[in-house]
Amino acid sequence: MTFPTTFYTIEQSAEAVYKERGSDFIAYAFPMSKEADCKDKLTVLKKQHPKAVHYCFAYRIGTSGNRFRLSDDGEPSGTAGKPIMGQLVSREITNAGVIVVRYFGGTLLGVPGLIQAYKTATALVLQTVPILQKWLAVSYQLHFDYRFMNAVMQLIKQLEGEVLEQEMQLFCVWKITIPAKQEAVFLHRMRDYHQVQLIKETEAL
Repeated sequence: MTFPTTFYTIEQSAEAVYKERGSDFIAYAFPMSKEADCKDKLTVLKKQHPKAVHYCFAYRIGTSGNRFRLSDDGEPSGTAGKPIMGQLVSREITNAGVIVVRYFGGTLLGVPGLIQAYKTATALVLQTVPILQKWLAVSYQLHFDYRFMNAVMQLIKQLEGEVLEQEMQLFCVWKITIPAKQEAVFLHRMRDYHQVQLIKETEAL
């Protein structure tokens, strides 16, 4: 079984408006790293649009989008959150959310009309924001003697990695990230330094 080494996401917020038979559907796309980000965004939008009737949303978090939630917020079941989520899934976007604020215009749209409206509003806002392909990364904690410091740093740079934290006491303790595509090479090359201790931590984005 092969695992993905890249994922798609957005790194900036965007806004788009779709109008249908008097109703305004204002879609907001925004990057997320945790569930609370959506709650915070909802709080802001409810203050910004106090007269709106619905605040429907969907989001995906994690490198495989395995943490997600969607809400119809009072619209008929399956007419809002699901089509919003469908647009995120079809574009394979994760670590992002979309909230669609609806102002009711007096005309009922029916189930098909609502689904199309929320789908279109979401598609519009996702068309206005750059979708980025990013490499997955794995993080390690390294323990090693000072004499290996320059060699280890050079290897990390060669493999497009990054040193996140450094602690210098009797020996070096570094927390680093390495692109997942380079992990096998990193582990192979680190065998040259027998006294370097590697502790794999969680996968990082």
